[in-house]
Amino acid sequence: MNVALSVVIPVFNEAENIRPLLAEIVAALETVWHFEIVCVDDHSQDGTLEVLRAAQAELGLLRILHHAARAGQSAAIRNGVKAAHGAWIATLDGDGQNDPVDIPKLLKIRDAADPAIKLFAGWRIDRQDGTSKRWGSRWANRIRTGILHDDTPDTGCGIKLFERDAFLDLPYFDHMHRYLPALMQRAGWKTISVPVSHRRRIAGESKYNNITRAVAGISDLRGVAWLIRRSNPVDVREIP
Repeated sequence: MNVALSVVIPVFNEAENIRPLLAEIVAALETVWHFEIVCVDDHSQDGTLEVLRAAQAELGLLRILHHAARAGQSAAIRNGVKAAHGAWIATLDGDGQNDPVDIPKLLKIRDAADPAIKLFAGWRIDRQDGTSKRWGSRWANRIRTGILHDDTPDTGCGIKLFERDAFLDLPYFDHMHRYLPALMQRAGWKTISVPVSHRRRIAGESKYNNITRAVAGISDLRGVAWLIRRSNPVDVREIP
């Protein structure tokens, strides 16, 4: 199957949000030939899977993966990327806060960019979340940047565009999706941040809070910093 772009969406308990989001993605990309949507249901308990099945009957370009047990967002993204047919991957959160109209924007920037840039990361410059959540993310980004020096103002933004092969070559661990710029840079690739829009959540509840993120983040930061210190990327070329 000749697919130029795969849109991968990790979904957990987003029954009210996912169907409108799918319609927006199709509207945003309908002029782009050969794209697919891969939704990865992380064992939702609210009817999300049933909504996806109904949508699939209408959208032939929609594929559905289902986790038999809750595995987390990083696992959902990686499994979606592994199953994707496209050479390039666009990711979106399933809550509808990312605007699909930003995908063509990222694609246009990619087409004019240095081929060494393998990740185009969304940057929510006008974030539409509560004060506590924005404050927590601001401090987390400062701490992460100070330790990893990844020159990325917003790693938590769900909308990203990256090369499939480059992503699958990265080391996998839980929560790795929050460290993609640093991991790509460790592998020898370049990354850039692109301003994107952000919307308020219309339905459902956020799956994270500052405390759970902080607890996981301390261990993750130490691990990623260790990976960077131990990395030794080398340009390898076959001699004809």
